[in-house]
Order: sequence, then structure tokens, then C-alpha cells
Amino acid sequence: MNFEARRTIPANHPSLAGHFPGAPIVPGVVILDEVAAALLEWRKECQLTGIRTVKFLAPLKPEQTFTICFSANGDAAGEVNFCCRTGGRVLVEGHLQVCCKDKVIS
Repeated sequence: MNFEARRTIPANHPSLAGHFPGAPIVPGVVILDEVAAALLEWRKECQLTGIRTVKFLAPLKPEQTFTICFSANGDAAGEVNFCCRTGGRVLVEGHLQVCCKDKVIS
């Protein structure tokens, strides 16, 4: 099963003031926080227990809308793949470790 959520980090986000003043980019931890929040929207019964891998491939600018995409691999219980995209370009991709009450991720 797949799930998508759209997000935009506002230009007045508190983390941006110190993250490359004059040419701000959204810190990776802010993007991952949005990924964790979107995971809970998709699977309310799941808890993020770890990030197995993450690759930051391109910067995200404030006010730039991006889509968080999740897919579950039936072969790897407890793992969810994710990527963040904007304008047809992948910004971030990785694998999350999750624990779900029903133990089934599909």
C-alpha cells in the first residue's frame, strides 16, 4: 500500500534563521520530522522506532511544497520506504523502522 502527503515549510520556521542566513535551506531534521508526522497520518497504530537509511539528495527551500511518499514492502515486516519529492526531483529517500500494534504493514 502507498500513501502520499504534501508539506510546505514556512519561511518563518524557527530553524531557518541560522541555517544558511541569506540563502536558507530546510534542515534535514525538519524534513524528517515531517516524514514522521506523515507516517502517523498514514498508520496511526504505528510508531517510528528508527531510521535504517536516509539519503539527502537535493536541498529543500522554504515555501517549496514537497510530497512525502510511503510504500510498505511486504517482505520486510517493520520497514517502510519513503521519499520526498518536488517538481519531479527526489530530495530525500530512505527506510524507516516501525512497530505497529497489528504487526502487519501493507
